[in-house]
Amino acid sequence: MKTIGLLGGMSWQSTVGYYRAINTGVEQALGGLHSAQVVLYSVDFAPLEARMRAGDWQGAAGILQDAARRVASGGADCLLICTNTMHKLAPEIAAAVDIPLIHIADATAEVLIRDGVERVGLLGTAFTMEEEFYRGRLGERFGLDVMVPDEADRNRVHDIIFNELCRGVIRPESRKMYLRIVADLGAAGAQAVILGCTEIGLLIRQADTPVPLYDTTAIHAAAAVAWALTDGEG
Repeated sequence: MKTIGLLGGMSWQSTVGYYRAINTGVEQALGGLHSAQVVLYSVDFAPLEARMRAGDWQGAAGILQDAARRVASGGADCLLICTNTMHKLAPEIAAAVDIPLIHIADATAEVLIRDGVERVGLLGTAFTMEEEFYRGRLGERFGLDVMVPDEADRNRVHDIIFNELCRGVIRPESRKMYLRIVADLGAAGAQAVILGCTEIGLLIRQADTPVPLYDTTAIHAAAAVAWALTDGEG
C-alpha cells in the first residue's frame, strides 16, 4: 500500500470527511483491521482565506507550497489538495514537490464520463464556479458542458460556504436554497450537479434530490484509495 498525502484544513470540516472516506475505502477493500497509510498536514485556513479575499494568490501559493513540501517530507507517495478552490494553485503546488498530484477535477470528470454525463451543473465557491482553472479544465480536457447558477445564486452559494459550512453551521433554510438551485440547474438541462466544494456534502445529500449529485470529496478520496492500492507508480 502506498502512502496518501493530504493537504488539508481548507476547511478542517471537510478534511475530516477525507480522512474518514479514505480509511473506510481501504478497510472495505482489504478487510480486517486495515486502514490507510496517510500523511496529513492541516493548515490554518484564516490567513489563506484573507489572501484569497485580497486577491493575493501568490501569497497563498507560498503557504501551500511549504505545506506540500511538509507532506512529501513526511513520506507521502502522492498529494491531494483537500479543497476544490485551491486547485486554482495546483500547478504551483505540484511544482513544489516530486510526488504526483491527484487532481480533484480530473477524478470527478472521469467518474462523470464513466456514467455518461455530458452536461453538468457546478456548485462551489465563486472562484470555482466562475474561473477557468476548474470549469475550463472540465470542458477543455474532458469535453464536459458545464453550467453554473446565475450571479445572484452564485453569490448565495459562495456566502453559505464561507459563512456557514466552513464553520460547521448547517441551516435548514440554506439546505432548502441549495436544493432549489440544484433543481433549477436540472430544469435547465443539467444531467447531474457537481458538489464542487468539499463542504457542500455536509449540507445536501443524494437522498434530498432526484438530480444526480457528484460529491467531489467522496470521488477524490476514492481516487486516492484506488491509487494507493494499485501496484507500481501510476
